[in-house]
Amino acid sequence: MKVLGISPLDKDASASLVEDGRILFASGEERYTRNKQHSGFPLHAIQAALEATGTTVDEIDLVAYAFLPWEKEASHIERAFAQEREAASRFPLPSISRMLSEATTKVPHRTEAIHGLKSPNQRMEKGLLKNLFYKFAGTSPFFAGLANESACRKWAEEATKDHKKWHAELEEGLEKLGLLGKLKRYDHHLSHAANAYLASGVERALVVTLDGYGSGLAGSVSLGNDGKLQRLHNLSYPYSLGTLYECVTSSLGFRPDRHAGKIVGLAAYGDPDILSPALLSRIEQTPGNFALHQNLNVYFSRHLASHFPMVDVAAAYQHVLEVVACELIQHWVKETGCDTVVLSGGVTANVKMNQRIHEVDGVETIFVYPNMGDGGCGSGLAMFESWPGGVGAPFETAYLGPEFTRDELITALDKADLKYSEPEDLAGEVARRIHAGEVVARFDGRMEYGPRSLGNRSVLYHAREPEVNNWLNKRLGRTEFMPFAPVTIWEERERCYKNLAGAEEAAQFMTVTFDCTDWMIENCPAAVHVDGTARPQLVKREMNPGYYDILKAYDKLSGVPCLINTSFNMHEEPIVCSPDDAIRAFLLGNLHGLALGPFFVEHPTMNE
Repeated sequence: MKVLGISPLDKDASASLVEDGRILFASGEERYTRNKQHSGFPLHAIQAALEATGTTVDEIDLVAYAFLPWEKEASHIERAFAQEREAASRFPLPSISRMLSEATTKVPHRTEAIHGLKSPNQRMEKGLLKNLFYKFAGTSPFFAGLANESACRKWAEEATKDHKKWHAELEEGLEKLGLLGKLKRYDHHLSHAANAYLASGVERALVVTLDGYGSGLAGSVSLGNDGKLQRLHNLSYPYSLGTLYECVTSSLGFRPDRHAGKIVGLAAYGDPDILSPALLSRIEQTPGNFALHQNLNVYFSRHLASHFPMVDVAAAYQHVLEVVACELIQHWVKETGCDTVVLSGGVTANVKMNQRIHEVDGVETIFVYPNMGDGGCGSGLAMFESWPGGVGAPFETAYLGPEFTRDELITALDKADLKYSEPEDLAGEVARRIHAGEVVARFDGRMEYGPRSLGNRSVLYHAREPEVNNWLNKRLGRTEFMPFAPVTIWEERERCYKNLAGAEEAAQFMTVTFDCTDWMIENCPAAVHVDGTARPQLVKREMNPGYYDILKAYDKLSGVPCLINTSFNMHEEPIVCSPDDAIRAFLLGNLHGLALGPFFVEHPTMNE
């Protein structure tokens, strides 16, 4: 059975072609349009899937979409906010003026510079009038309630309008392809639960999904057993950990749908104890559930951001996220007796939270679907509908996108008028250059599916000097608070990271952080965050021979089995897809070298 899975059209629209539970091709539309987190019908991704697999429209048995008809979504939204209004009347928020006054006395004087901030205790200064408004709209029991109610109404109106819009655009796009009659719509969180469980390769697992919004929910808890899913609990919207994190991301001056990772990095510089009590006072935790009161009132987090250091605000929100998620999961681990937890949904892109979940008592194994956000929903549903039954093999590769022929690579190089060579030992050539201090981009094989660059569309360099992070950020137009992630030879993983047992599969896809060993901290400081953690990609040779061989050659030269791996793209652009994209980013980024398939290119002006 062949199923075309389409993710939600509102953000990161993607297409996946799956046959009998096995993903044949999967890619985000953004890679083709070059519009980051593309919203709208993924026509190019669908056409690429059909072409790459030699599939005709007639051979597709079903089209699966990860939202219900817009009228049903509107009904779910209306019911969710009705429940929120009723619950709010039963939970009078505490007056937090005293708590915040106490918090101000705990803020330390910091002097050590933080890259990306003007000062280590930088606040979001907005002026007297805005600060007063944030205080009243965010913390006053009466005015904050009004602000939250207004935010709920506005969100509901806009979300309903958006669902209607994407409903129509989906049907229009499918009708033009002759596929409208094969469309089937699903509960959003089924798509996340399905991709997490079916890709995990385990027989029995606790399946937890956490995201912003989906079909009236902010998350779900299911039991996966022998290839089947049983829903145990729904996490109601608007009690959304995704919304909680979006609010603080926005309040700290970043795009909530794009820059949540910056908050994770920023949090490590702050003290979570300063503001966590105030945040937790707004959260009602019960066994296996939670409620985040006034969760859509962004003025509360804006008030905190204008009065406290950014690092302390970030640290508190990150800590509270971890506490709430871990207590939820700990309850359901005990309830089900499952020692394996599989995760999906946009919130599970938070690699530090995933580490804390892995450390929960009773959790032995953790797996996070590599395309955990909404971009992975289509593949989850396509696997679900075409699943042959029973327990399948674990997810083996994220290299599921397009690849390009030798002739296509040469054509792109000639068009750019670039000189190139074809080294007999390309891996050794790249390793030698990196060892000598050069930064080399790699473009080879099939493109990665999901948000992580896993070697085929990557920029590689040594991890000896943290200063190189700043150099590369400037070249690529980025500002980050977190070091780039390391890629590590599978056989050397224990030398570099602690407490890997049970999370090695997740670590192949860069979805969880680990505490680093003393050896790693000493020898790869550019890959280690200020809190002593790193987000590695572990590579086996059978997974990616050319990539692995570069690491092995570098290890032979340096005695270090790790390199820095960051995504191959310019700031605010999608990861490169085509040879033309790669050459453009290579030249604009002023990188020393480009390994394009079997060819090596030196930057034409970099070494002059």
